[in-house]
Amino acid sequence: LFEDDDILAVDKPAFLNSSEVEQMFPQAVLLNRLDKETSGALVIAKTNEAHQFLSGQLSDKSMGRYYLAIIDLPLKENTEIDRPIGRNPKNRLKNTIIHNGKIAKTRFIKLCSQKEELIACKLFTGRTHQIRVHLNSINRHIIGDELYGAKKSSERILLHAYILYLIHPKTKKLMQFTAPIFDDMKEKINQICKEETDEKLNENYIIDRLTNFTDYRLYS
Repeated sequence: LFEDDDILAVDKPAFLNSSEVEQMFPQAVLLNRLDKETSGALVIAKTNEAHQFLSGQLSDKSMGRYYLAIIDLPLKENTEIDRPIGRNPKNRLKNTIIHNGKIAKTRFIKLCSQKEELIACKLFTGRTHQIRVHLNSINRHIIGDELYGAKKSSERILLHAYILYLIHPKTKKLMQFTAPIFDDMKEKINQICKEETDEKLNENYIIDRLTNFTDYRLYS
């Protein structure tokens, strides 16, 4: 997606581990990770200085991502979930909502619906499986996410890190990268959104709706 002397932004396909991406660039450091079946934007620091600067952005949330997901049942309304997440005591592969877990907050907006729904998601914290756990807590599941109870199968989890934003470590300018959606998920989006696909996938439209977020249901 982008490369200069300081950073590299890439669009990871599904079924490639984040660690494999890191091995492709042995002199660089991967700043953020995605589950193996999740596709989308990753950023890599190419220098120690860039690594230190971007690590600080992870902490203060000046770097982040907007996600797209296809879920099995439409949300009743735009939704914000503020529920703590921790390790599932019955299954170490999973996380769950737990009262003494780590603070976790996710925002979801409806984009277009048929029997299934395309949604956009914004993370305010970075817990493992956060989007998947929060959706499961309101009885919604990303298609293909059998670990968290999805009944509708897919070759992979239909979750994509669509937009990545950060402040460049050298120029100090805000940068934004859009990771093209891979064909398997794009085909499904076209089926759901039909003639509205281009409008609903517009980056400014998604960011504006997730930022100016007033009409929503809160789960806490």
